[in-house]
Amino acid sequence: MTLSTVDAAGAMLADGFAYLDAATSRAWLTRAGALGDWDEFAASWDGMQRDSYMADGGRYRRRRHAVFAAPQGGPIRRAAHQPHFQTIAYNKLNGGIARWFEPMPPSVGASTSLATILAATRTLFDGLTPGKSWHIELHQFRIEARAGEAGQPTPEGLHRDGVDFVLVLLIGRTNIEQGTTTIHDFEHHELGSFTLTQPLDAALVDDRRVFHGVTAVRPVDPALQAFRDVLVVTYRAR
Repeated sequence: MTLSTVDAAGAMLADGFAYLDAATSRAWLTRAGALGDWDEFAASWDGMQRDSYMADGGRYRRRRHAVFAAPQGGPIRRAAHQPHFQTIAYNKLNGGIARWFEPMPPSVGASTSLATILAATRTLFDGLTPGKSWHIELHQFRIEARAGEAGQPTPEGLHRDGVDFVLVLLIGRTNIEQGTTTIHDFEHHELGSFTLTQPLDAALVDDRRVFHGVTAVRPVDPALQAFRDVLVVTYRAR
């Protein structure tokens, strides 16, 4: 179900998640700022290093990482580069170790598009949980698919991230099919499903209340390059 921006917060409160199509997502984001450098922002997904921590041996994921801090009542600022850590309880595949990923370049971290995404998400999540300071992590993901090897957007399977809120924003898809997001309750009953297909399609998730996962992606034409680019932004109250 596609929601208006006004309904997104209500859906998060009622259902624990919301899907925004590209037009709705753009309207929501541009209330908080501008996306004038979007093409340059999206192009920054090219050339990322491969994720070397994949316990399944997969070579289908490229990734960059950045951390920002949003103190209550204060501005959002980038923090020093640091590892990403999840306990095994939240990530049975790759959890339990400090993972140092390639840092997001300063030009990307300071881009207008990213500032807009951070401003919009902070306003939304502040409204859902007022009076918090936030630890914010950003992940640039490219999931590649090729003949004989599907790409796994969530190789850990159906999961929670161990945070409060998550934004998954589609940057682009090239020559891939599938990649359906599913949302489940704590008993693993499916609550909803949708596929991010257009740049700016977005999923908003209350990680405290629901599980989420994404099905594998496969190339439409195995002879051509195939990949799915997303930005994942997580908010954890401090």
